[in-house]
Amino acid sequence: MSAPSTRNAICASTRLGAEGRLTTANRCISSLWGCIGFAFAPSSEAFYTTDCMRHTQLFTKTRREAPSDETSKNAQLLIRAGYIHKEMAGVYSYLPLGLRTLNNIVQIIREEMNVIGGQELVMTALQDKELWSRTDRWDDEKVDNWFKTNFKNGGETGLAITHEEPLTRIMTDHISSYRDLPAFAYQFQNKFRNELRAKSGIMRGKEFLMKDLYTFSKDEAEHAESYAKVRDAYIRVFNRLGLGERTYPTFASGGIFSPFSEEFQTITDAGEDIIYVHEGKKIAVNQEVYTDEALATLGLSKDELVEKKAVEVGNIFTLGTRFSEPLGLMYTDEAGNRKPVLMGSYGIGPTRVMGTIVETLADDKGIVWPESVAPFRFHLLNLLADDEASKKIADELYADLEKKGTTVLYDDRSVRAGEKFADSDLLGLPWRVNVGKETAATGLVELVNRATGEVKKISREELVAL
Repeated sequence: MSAPSTRNAICASTRLGAEGRLTTANRCISSLWGCIGFAFAPSSEAFYTTDCMRHTQLFTKTRREAPSDETSKNAQLLIRAGYIHKEMAGVYSYLPLGLRTLNNIVQIIREEMNVIGGQELVMTALQDKELWSRTDRWDDEKVDNWFKTNFKNGGETGLAITHEEPLTRIMTDHISSYRDLPAFAYQFQNKFRNELRAKSGIMRGKEFLMKDLYTFSKDEAEHAESYAKVRDAYIRVFNRLGLGERTYPTFASGGIFSPFSEEFQTITDAGEDIIYVHEGKKIAVNQEVYTDEALATLGLSKDELVEKKAVEVGNIFTLGTRFSEPLGLMYTDEAGNRKPVLMGSYGIGPTRVMGTIVETLADDKGIVWPESVAPFRFHLLNLLADDEASKKIADELYADLEKKGTTVLYDDRSVRAGEKFADSDLLGLPWRVNVGKETAATGLVELVNRATGEVKKISREELVAL
């Protein structure tokens, strides 16, 4: 199940592609979220960084109780497990385990955006007042969740709430002809919104990571083709993230842009939205457009739909010329006519996705990560830490797994087995490997599936071969 891998001093990874081809990273993508090994292959396989770690090297600690002021399940569990640190309401730092998880989520999204021709960039979080004034979105009466401040040498700036304006201006330097279209540009960028309801952990924060993709097209037909490509990519993303069965493309209000937009809504009791699900068609309708008129337009009836609570994990919608016209993003068509570029906007919040996974998959023992996003694939537990024979076996197994190229967190601490089990359940890694009393005599270890609880005894050789 894992692929061979290599490392250099910076970072790198290798893996088997969908057709059994070995693909090797030749570059490292660095962003605000750190350096992660990049192995591009359009497949549904999990992305893993290649390094392993011992518990005694990990500076973070688990805790038995969550902060008394934290009410959301996702934040409670992530804080207790040492994935995140709460700075203040709606603001969290991502600790080593949390960052590894987040980077795996980001990489899945990145791969699927690249498959459809997306080109990644990073824009500044500091925003130009003059630019946003041209689209009438600077005034607090129009957009009321800005964080704004003044430069010492004069002038006002804001921390980005979204990036339609700055990217549109960038593209005016690079799009001039129909030959330049279509174009797909995306980024992973911190967003800042002065939320009043910052009580949902990392599912709704004042600062959060967002992937925003924008498409640029010459006409409606080209835009529709681009829109369909992104929609299909989003379905693949959520399938790979382990949320596919619970996530529905959902018709919602298109506002001033179009009759409808589409959200990707994941069913969870922690959701803030009410949606109406058609199980057969694998689609849903947001409560905001749950009207006879809208349902008739969509070819749906109320007796086919089931009410559910859900959280929005992604959205796609048409922008038309809302930003291209006021910001002067024009192209010359085949006949020499100047026309505004048609735009689309497509968002996924990796931090919100991370919180949603915890909310939907966790059990009464702790977090349950899908293999595709888990910070480590295996959790290796030496249950007899003070026994030299057991320690030797566990050390050798750790070295063999590391050499194989899989990811392993090795609990080499001198603590009771019960404490190790509790921490393992809380951390939520997909597979727990128990090295215990019988291992030296039989050569067998216990392999425990975190999601199902299934236990089987296998040889060390079989484990390494997985």
